[in-house]
Amino acid sequence: MSKTLFITGASSGIGAATARAAAKSGWNVALFARSAEKLE
Repeated sequence: MSKTLFITGASSGIGAATARAAAKSGWNVALFARSAEKLE
């Protein structure tokens, strides 16, 4: 079974660091942020 993590505030700070760590560990990551440009 795959694991999915939904992260708000993923464009910077703790949210971005958490997203990177989770993706590196094999999680499917869904990112949410106020600015789509910062997610790129």
